[in-house]
Amino acid sequence: MKVLNYRILLRKEAEGGYTVTVPSLPGCVTYGDTIEEAIEMAKEAIELYLESLKEHDEEIPTEERTLNPKSSYTPLCLLMNHYARI
Repeated sequence: MKVLNYRILLRKEAEGGYTVTVPSLPGCVTYGDTIEEAIEMAKEAIELYLESLKEHDEEIPTEERTLNPKSSYTPLCLLMNHYARI
């Protein structure tokens, strides 16, 4: 089973809640009322994003070559055997 790691950026919104972006997946953005909900929503958004890429036979981006040693990104690990290309 292949594990894909994606960093997510949580931004606290003035009106409440948290916006989540996934820098390695352009346009992958979601929202949650709490940090926990935002992270769960990010997992779902990433899964749907990768599913769409797979359906369109597009490359699945990884962060293997991403350098960001001191950042405010939260690492999010997903077991993505379904999306792995063998």
